[in-house]
Amino acid sequence: MCGICGYVSKKRIPEENLRIMNDTMYHRGPDDAGVEIYEGAGDYFIGFAHRRLAILDLSPLGHQPMHSSDGRVSVVFNGEIYNFLELKEELKYYPFKTNCDTEVIIAAYLQWGIDMLDHIHGMFAIAIYDRASGEVFLARDRIGKKPLFYWVDNGNLVFASELKPIMKCPGFKGEIRRQLIPRFLYQQYISAPETIFTDVYKLEAGSALRFKDGEINKWKYWDIKEVYASKSADPVTNYEEAKEGLKERLKKSVVSRMIADVPLGCFLSGGYDSSLVTAIAQEFSEEPVKTFCIGFDVPSYNEAEYAKEIAAYLGTNHTELYISEKEMFDLVASIPQYYDEPFADNSEIPSMLVSKLAKKDVTVALSGDGGDEFFCGYNIYDNVGQAQKLEIPGAIVNAIGKIPVGRGKLIDRMPFRVRVVAGNRDPETKTQLVSESYVRSAHAFVSGREVLDRPVSASEYLGTDFNLSSNEAPVLYPFETVYGVKNFQIRRMLLDMDTYLPEDILVKMDRASMKYSLENRCPIMDTDVMEYSFRIPHRFKYCRGDKKHILKDIAYDYIPKQLLERPKTGFGVPMDAWLRGPLKEALLDYSSTSFLKKQGIFDADYVSKFINDYVVMGDAGPATGANFSKIAWSFYIFQQWYSYHM
Repeated sequence: MCGICGYVSKKRIPEENLRIMNDTMYHRGPDDAGVEIYEGAGDYFIGFAHRRLAILDLSPLGHQPMHSSDGRVSVVFNGEIYNFLELKEELKYYPFKTNCDTEVIIAAYLQWGIDMLDHIHGMFAIAIYDRASGEVFLARDRIGKKPLFYWVDNGNLVFASELKPIMKCPGFKGEIRRQLIPRFLYQQYISAPETIFTDVYKLEAGSALRFKDGEINKWKYWDIKEVYASKSADPVTNYEEAKEGLKERLKKSVVSRMIADVPLGCFLSGGYDSSLVTAIAQEFSEEPVKTFCIGFDVPSYNEAEYAKEIAAYLGTNHTELYISEKEMFDLVASIPQYYDEPFADNSEIPSMLVSKLAKKDVTVALSGDGGDEFFCGYNIYDNVGQAQKLEIPGAIVNAIGKIPVGRGKLIDRMPFRVRVVAGNRDPETKTQLVSESYVRSAHAFVSGREVLDRPVSASEYLGTDFNLSSNEAPVLYPFETVYGVKNFQIRRMLLDMDTYLPEDILVKMDRASMKYSLENRCPIMDTDVMEYSFRIPHRFKYCRGDKKHILKDIAYDYIPKQLLERPKTGFGVPMDAWLRGPLKEALLDYSSTSFLKKQGIFDADYVSKFINDYVVMGDAGPATGANFSKIAWSFYIFQQWYSYHM
C-alpha cells in the first residue's frame, strides 16, 4: 500500500517539484520514497514518484520506481497483487531479484503487454512506462479499491493517488467544477470519472488509460454490466453447490490476503461480513488473530458488545476502545487534510478511529467491505423491492395526482412515501428513490432555482464525461437501463457497485486507513468471489425478505446464529447536534451572503436563507420527509474543504 504520482509532459517538471508533490502523500508511504525523471520520445519527459509502505519484501529491493532487468519498463504501483506467487511461478523464466509483487507486474507486462491486466488480481493503481513503444499506461483495479486521479492540460498528463500532488503541480489552477456540486450535496461524494476540479478526472474502476504522443485512449478491461451479463447467464442453481462454491472462494481469498511480512489483523464490528472474514482468518492462522473494534456509548449504533462476544467465541486477540463524542468531533477538522476532495459520508469518522486503534499493533487489516453490495445487504434493497411491486399503482396515482387542487396539485397533499413511489417514473433512475424537495434544494444551492433533474438518456450521460451545463448536471445517475436487468434489487446492486461502492465506501476506508499508514484488504471483493456472486441466483441472496441469506448461512458454519442475528445498525454522527451546536457559528459564517458572494460558487441568497432556516428553525422547508441535516452537513464539509485547500 503506497502512493504514486508522476507526469508525462513536454515541459520538464523539476525533480524538486515532483518530490514536493510526492511528499504530500507521506502518510500513504512513510517507509521509503523514490523520484525519477526520464527523457522519452517526441521531446516528452516522464516523471515517476512513489511513497512506500513496506508490506512484502521489506528490504531496499522493493524500492520504486522499479525497472525491468533489461531497462525497458519502469513501474510505480500502489496496492497488492494477491495472485503474485502463482504468476511468479508461471513467469519463472524472468530473472526475479525480489519477493515483491511489483516485480511480478513488470514480468507480466513483458509477457502479455497491457493485457496483463487480465492476469493480475488484487487492488491496484499502476503506472507503466514502456521505453520501447514510448507509451505510458495507467490502470485501476476491477472494483476501484485503489484511487487514481489524472489531470489533462494542453497535451500533458499528471497523475496521482490523491488530489494533493496534482494541486501542488506547477501551473495547476484548481478551477471548481460548479455543475457537480448539486450531485455532491445529494450523494455526499463525487463519482468517477469526474472530480471537483475542471480537467481533473478519476480513472474509473476496471479501466486503463494509454498516453502516447499527446493522445489519450481509455477503455474498460473489466465492466460490471458485461461481467454480470456473462456470469449470470451460467447460474449455479443448486443452493448447496452455490454455498460451497462461495465458501471455498472466500477461504482462498482470505488466505491470499493474509500474506504479509508485517503484522496483520482484522476489523471486527460484530456484523456478518467482518465476522465471517475474521472467522476464516482465524481458521487458517497459527495464532490468535488480532481483532479491533471501537465502541460508542449510544446503544442504537454500538456493536462493540456483539463484536466482543464473537471474538471470545472465535478465540481472537481482541482489542476494543470506547470512543466519546468529543473524540469523534475532534476528527472533523482533519477531514479535508486526508479527504482532499469534498467527501461527506460521516462514517469516515469511526473508520479513522478504528484504523488508528489497529495501527498500534498491525500494518495490515482485513475488513468485510463489499458484502452488502454483492449479496443484497442494505435496507434500500427492501425499499426498491417494494417500489417494484407498487409500479402499476404508482403510475395510476401519478396520473391522478396531476389534478389541480387549490394552488397546487393533488399529489402535493399525499403522504411523502406515496409521492416518492408515484413520482418514480423515469426508467433510468427507477431504483434511486428520492425526495423531490431534497433534489430541488441541491440544485438551488448553485442555481438559485428549485428544479428537478431534467431527463437525461444513458447514452447522453455516459457519452459526454458529464460535461453538462451548470444548470443541467443531474443529481441522480440516469443510466440504469444499461444493465439490462428488470429486477429492481439487482439493478440497484449493480448501480451501487459502479458508484457508491468504489467512490464512497472504498474512498472512505482508503483515506481513513492511509491516514495512519495502515493497509486495508477486502476479501469479499476478490475477483473470483465477485464474479462467482454473479452466478448465484438472486433468490439465494434475498430469500423471503432475508438479505444476504447465503452469506449469512456460511457465517453460521463458523459462528452460532444467536451471536449474529440482530437488526442491522449503522453509524451516524450527531450531525444535527453538531451543526446547531459547536459548528453553528462556522456554518453561519460559511453561509453568510458576504462570504458566498466573494466565493462565487453558491447562490448567496438561497443558501443563506436555507442554512439560517435550518439552524434557527430546525428545518429548511416544509415537512416533506427530506433529511435537511444531510444537505447542511454536505455544505459544511464542502466549505471546510474549500477553506483548507483553496
